Amino acid sequence: MIIFKEVPKKIVLSLFLLSISLILILYFDTKTYQKLPEIEILESGVFEIKDLDVSHSILHSVKDGENISVIFENYKIPLNTAYKIFRADEKNLLSKIRPRDMITFDFDNKELNSISIARNNMNLLNIILDEKVNITKLEEKIDLITSYRSGVINSSFYEDAKNSGIPDSVIMDFAFIFGWDIDFVFDVRPGDSFSLIYEHKYIKGQEIDNGDIIFAEFVNNGKKYYALRFYNHHDKKEYFDENGNNMQKAFLRTPLEFAYISSHFNPNRMHPVLHKIKAHNGVDYAAKRGTPVRSTGEGQILFMGRKNGCGNEIVIKHTLDYSTRYCHLDRFANYMRKGKKIEQGQIIGYVGSTGLATGPHLHYEFKVGNKNIDPVKMKLPSAEGVFEDNKAKFNTMMIVNKDKLNELNKKFIN
Repeated sequence: MIIFKEVPKKIVLSLFLLSISLILILYFDTKTYQKLPEIEILESGVFEIKDLDVSHSILHSVKDGENISVIFENYKIPLNTAYKIFRADEKNLLSKIRPRDMITFDFDNKELNSISIARNNMNLLNIILDEKVNITKLEEKIDLITSYRSGVINSSFYEDAKNSGIPDSVIMDFAFIFGWDIDFVFDVRPGDSFSLIYEHKYIKGQEIDNGDIIFAEFVNNGKKYYALRFYNHHDKKEYFDENGNNMQKAFLRTPLEFAYISSHFNPNRMHPVLHKIKAHNGVDYAAKRGTPVRSTGEGQILFMGRKNGCGNEIVIKHTLDYSTRYCHLDRFANYMRKGKKIEQGQIIGYVGSTGLATGPHLHYEFKVGNKNIDPVKMKLPSAEGVFEDNKAKFNTMMIVNKDKLNELNKKFIN
């Protein structure tokens, strides 16, 4: 006889509830389930992503010795684009860039569409490159504020001027203006004094640059020298002494900025190569090969080429029957040619040792008519003085500025 054991009611109830729960879960899962979409791959391979158009800018700070042509070449500006810009620059505005000016090249993708040039965070030029190149000079109202400074020489002009609060650029301008009459290395002595009135340039309350020296005085060994800024021509700024003589001479004292005389003017000199008495009708300046040689005066190239013992030489014809000669040049400056007009201080060539030369140096001659003159000892002729019809205006300005400077000197020095 089979005996069935009674199952506890609690277990039966638990199994029943569990079954109901599983049925409900399966029911709702089938309701919410959706079939995922099928992806059919028809073809596979490598896809090329084309460059996107991206606008970007390149900034360049102008360095010493750079010009706009060199900068364009360094940034690979296409020649046809550069030529268009140069042709549109009828007023030669691009030739006036200075070290530390900021040039911004704006590109759309790889295409240059504009150039801007700024100085001291103020825009100067905008160049828009379209079918026609458009160059715009931005004019800002400049406010000029004058300053006064003075000092006494204790060690050197530069150090004492710097200690007096004069900016570097104004110190250099001062030395250039008076440099025709005073050698600031050898002539200056302790006790000499200087005083000046000069300008600061402001735009919208921001100082952007140091301006011109308006009036200046330098006392050297008890002798007073004055310099007054005056516009003798309509738009040409020049400096004149108290008698209306141009502070600038018609010729620079030397054709090299940094050099020493290795052989003086001597009609009875023994030639170092030929070993015989041969007149030395000029002055030799020892300098490193490649040192820039500048024209000492404004004129026109009369001869350029290689001739006898002079090697590579340039002869420049100046006014008043003056001429200068530059020998043993290693090479000529770019764009030099016979008949070209030359400005005072313009680079015409570079020191070398071509011709009869024992080493790199420059042989420099100065002639009046057909007569050779010692350029070291001669008194250099001045540039053009104040015009006769400007004399009254000039004399008034000289008196006013002298009185003003004297008052300032009494107030701040005495």
